[in-house]
Amino acid sequence: MSDTLASVAGVVARTLVVYAAVVIGLRLVGKRELGQLGVPDLVVLLLVSSAVQNAMVGADASVPGGLASAATLLVANLGVARLRARSRRIDRLVEGVPTVLVKDGAVVQRNLDHEGVDRDELDSAIREHGLERLDDVRLAVLEPDGSVSVIPATAPVLRGRRRVRAARGR
Repeated sequence: MSDTLASVAGVVARTLVVYAAVVIGLRLVGKRELGQLGVPDLVVLLLVSSAVQNAMVGADASVPGGLASAATLLVANLGVARLRARSRRIDRLVEGVPTVLVKDGAVVQRNLDHEGVDRDELDSAIREHGLERLDDVRLAVLEPDGSVSVIPATAPVLRGRRRVRAARGR
């Protein structure tokens, strides 16, 4: 194997390891952080990307090494997306699951604490949905992408779970 091929193979292997480590690290940080990037969060994300660059390409600062690293990231991400589409278990593992923050006007404090959401953030999300009081909320859910979905207490209750599952193909 030539030196260039060995170097590119090393870049690919290191890139895959770093990709997995960063995905796991971001998943462990929690969904609130990903959906609501503030200035400190953005700085950390930029610094992490800079910090792991050398771990991925090592001493190979060549164009082929950089392209191999970029291609590896794209292919790995495509592979993870395809696995998520085929397996609900993998999707939940990678993406996470929704977390109920408010149920029938009552805060689920244990879930707020677990997700690192403070009451001011919850109140803000409720107001963003046009509701003024907690009593106006039937359900507030922290989605895996970090957004908060709010269902007003006045919303009609929909039944049809089977149709929704069929539409999702799962």
